[in-house]
Amino acid sequence: MPTFQSDALVFFGATGDLAYKQIFPSIQGLIRDEGLSIPIIGVAKSGWSLDQLRARAKDSLEKHGGIDQNAFKKLTELLRYVDGDYADATTFTNIRKELGSAKQPTHYLAIPPILFGTVAKGLARSGCGDNARVVVEKPFGHDLASARELNRTLHQYFPEDRIFRIDHYLGKEPVQNILYTRFANPIFEPIWNRNYVRSIQITMAEKFGVQDRGRFYDETGALRDVVQNHMLQVLSNLAMDPPTGEDHEAVRDEKAGLLKAIHSLTPDCVVRGQYNGYRSVPGVAADSTVETFIAVKLFIDTWRWADVPIFIRAGKELPVTATEIVVEFKRPPRETFGELVPGTSARMRLRVSPDISIALGVRVKVPGERMVGSDVELMLQRQAAADEPPYQRLLGDAMRGIGELFARQDSVEAQWRIVEPILGNVTPVYTYQPGTWGPDEAQQLIGTYGPWVDPQVLREK
Repeated sequence: MPTFQSDALVFFGATGDLAYKQIFPSIQGLIRDEGLSIPIIGVAKSGWSLDQLRARAKDSLEKHGGIDQNAFKKLTELLRYVDGDYADATTFTNIRKELGSAKQPTHYLAIPPILFGTVAKGLARSGCGDNARVVVEKPFGHDLASARELNRTLHQYFPEDRIFRIDHYLGKEPVQNILYTRFANPIFEPIWNRNYVRSIQITMAEKFGVQDRGRFYDETGALRDVVQNHMLQVLSNLAMDPPTGEDHEAVRDEKAGLLKAIHSLTPDCVVRGQYNGYRSVPGVAADSTVETFIAVKLFIDTWRWADVPIFIRAGKELPVTATEIVVEFKRPPRETFGELVPGTSARMRLRVSPDISIALGVRVKVPGERMVGSDVELMLQRQAAADEPPYQRLLGDAMRGIGELFARQDSVEAQWRIVEPILGNVTPVYTYQPGTWGPDEAQQLIGTYGPWVDPQVLREK
């Protein structure tokens, strides 16, 4: 379908934490970099005035990236505010008034999912939803059944091509770089399959704990928080087939096909851990069995990836903060020089954060008479400071109607189907000490395909 540029941006939850940390900096970036000049309407129930929201925006920008004087001046001119309850029809009547002549707005729901249906209904009944797009924040459900119910609710008021589900990981430059590196370089495609790849590891490590998010985290856990969404999306970029065709659905078609081919996880392919001290965090139950670390082993049922084990682990209070992919290639069937060769010379590393790097492990001859070698790593590395922030990219795409970097309904439901059998307290939770790489049982999970490759970070952000 043809796309159009939205002529207004309405964001619900305007006084909340997400708006403070991400939305205001992203809007300023869109004004500065793309000349955005449309009504920007914040909506919340806080008893605030427009001047208070402007002050909040200024404080947000001062603490998250800095103020661009020209762009901020434009932002304050474009900014409007509607204060009201989301269940009150008057709120949406007031939004319609603030929209003025705008006829194709984008509504961004930076609010809890339980309110999505209420807001979608209010938009539809007031006419604010006519020819509009709606952007919703994760989590997209709490399990497969709730994800389907959420989709049914949204589809009552908006067609699928007008629904944009944000997973900010998909807007990260290095995640996009995975796709580009794979398909722009002809050396990779011939070996990117089960004939040459022995295993894949994906690690998302965080050096910090749950901090002040104890209540939220104790209802969520590592599996729901990052594996079901971020890590499976990273895997889809890494393992999907090349897209065919030029429309924006081509990439999402291949990602969805890949996710649908992943076997559902079983308890014997999961190790859960909880760091010592987690239960003392405010908001966490004293007898909590929620995981702060998880490791899983999964398989993709396709010709390309049949029998290649994929290991994903994610956790808090680990030694570093980094997200990294390691693709281990198979060694030749015979070592020509009779050496015992470690796996470090047959792998590719792609780091997503905190810096961006692509590294290839190779084996080179040690100077001298003997035909022996040592492992070295060829690395391209750069800092991510100049990258366009994920939310700026995603909001810009949503307002243009470009859905490639957003999660589609069938992909979301496939992701929940993968993790559904291991949701809840279906496996033991092992304790681990903060500053370690999780419980020892995670090494047992990876077995002969190990050890885990631990990211090394020289300078963390």
